[in-house]
Amino acid sequence: MLQKYFIAIVPPEPLLNQIQEIKESIFGNYGTKGALRSPAHITLHMPFSWDEEKENRIITALQDFSFNEEVVVKLLNFACFEPRVVFIDVLEQDSLYLLQRNLVQYVKKHLQLFNQSDDMRGFHPHVTIAFRDLKKPMFYKVWEDYRNRSFSASFTCHQICLLKHIDDKWEVYKTFSFVK
Repeated sequence: MLQKYFIAIVPPEPLLNQIQEIKESIFGNYGTKGALRSPAHITLHMPFSWDEEKENRIITALQDFSFNEEVVVKLLNFACFEPRVVFIDVLEQDSLYLLQRNLVQYVKKHLQLFNQSDDMRGFHPHVTIAFRDLKKPMFYKVWEDYRNRSFSASFTCHQICLLKHIDDKWEVYKTFSFVK
């Protein structure tokens, strides 16, 4: 049976909970709940379908993936993809872009996975706080509320996560250290 997966960086606690509270506040104030269907994350490889009976191939490949540069993720303020997505912005860091590029090349070679978003839009790291069910009129209300708010956090990333779509939401299924 085909299952959906994607690969991402998930912030550590207590930052993960802090971002969850922002998403819950947006839901409470604006009724948009799409972002609540996954933990806060930075997508490294877009969702893909895979035979669930063969998911051990993904797990083994990701266990073998290595990246030996320090990746410091810096989150700063809010931004948007008009007219449907509001997010916490991620400052450009060469090591983060290199991690994403190496991972995409690695899974292309070892799992024959292709990252279509890399071809279409390029990699724009962000942490989504409202999207999908956010209609245009509501988008502008949320964006007006968040555009001038400040947010600042950072963390050193040593791992990537495989997320799996279970019961209509995304869950961290496995975590892999990429520092060997």
